[in-house]
Formats: sequence, C-alpha cells, structure tokens
Amino acid sequence: MATILGPQRLGPLTPLVGEWEGDVGVDLSFHNKDDETGQTGYFEKAWFHPIPLQENGKQTLEGLNYKMTAWRHGEEAMDPFHDEVGYLLWEKATGQIMRVVVFGRGIAIIAGGSAKARDRKLKFTATPGDPSYGILQNKYLLERAQLKSFTSTFTFSGSDSFSYTSDLVLKLAATGKTMHHTDRNTLQRVASMHPGVGRA
Repeated sequence: MATILGPQRLGPLTPLVGEWEGDVGVDLSFHNKDDETGQTGYFEKAWFHPIPLQENGKQTLEGLNYKMTAWRHGEEAMDPFHDEVGYLLWEKATGQIMRVVVFGRGIAIIAGGSAKARDRKLKFTATPGDPSYGILQNKYLLERAQLKSFTSTFTFSGSDSFSYTSDLVLKLAATGKTMHHTDRNTLQRVASMHPGVGRA
C-alpha cells in the first residue's frame, strides 16, 4: 500500500522532527596533540524541534532548531568532543534551505542550498566572505586553521533513519597544507514529536 503524505509544512525538513541517536560516526581531523591526521569513531545524540513561522517582511521561513552532541567511542560517560546548536530553515517561495550553525569551538556558519518540498537529499554550502552563505571563526582558529569552505549533506533513508556528511576545508598553519576535516554518521529516530501536541 502506498504511503499517503500530508502537505509537509516544513517541506524537506519535515523528516528530521524528533530525537535521534547514531553510533557509527567517523571524524577525520588533524590531531594537534599528536601532530597527525587521524580518524575517531563517535556516538551522537541529536534533536530537531519545529519553530514558529519566521517572517522577514514579505519573506516567510519554516524551520527547526536543533542540537547535535558527539562523544568519542569509549568516552560516552565523559565530556563530548563536539557540540553544535543551530537552525535549519526553508523558504517555500524560492526553494532555499539554510543551515545556521554555531560550533562550541567558536565557529559560526550560514550555509545554503536549494530543495523542493519532498527532496530526500539536502546539500548546504558556505565560503568565507560570502555575504549570504558565509563562515566566521575566532582569531585563534583563523591564525592556525583557516576555514576555506564548508559543505554538508543530509540524506533520508526510510522514515526513521538519516545520514549526514560534512566537509570543512581548512589550511593548517602547522603544515602549510590544506586538508579536509570530515564527519559522517547515520542516526536512527528514538523519539517522535508531533509539532502541534508534543511527543507522539
């Protein structure tokens, strides 16, 4: 029997509503203490909650606020090594999607792309200096690991699973070389939420 879907007020962001966990995360980054690039496995928790309709003059945005937190495997009872908060926004009239994110390390990004209401793959990009979809970082990081670009993709598989990838291209002062700091994980829904009445 075919699935019958409603109008999806949140457009392509609709499948994300709820709480999620994933245990197959892989982080590829430069480890300053070891002076080398290495991979780290991680466990992650995330939630995505609907926000009220946002109006900027004639512009209207639907969206979610969200939080994603990750712990290295074997350190789940300790402090997380990654934490981010932000918003995912969709403008129906233009098909623009936005990821507005702040990382606890002192990095802020507005990344954007295009998506239709029922797209199953969302791609966000940002570059430093772009007046719309750009990147900011604190002075310490700018001097030691200058960010050159950001790309992130969310892919939905079924109704209770999604995967993401992210790629931060940065120039390391320690090596003088450019590298890709990448993250990927697949998360499973652990709690549903109805936008109108709370948890299902």
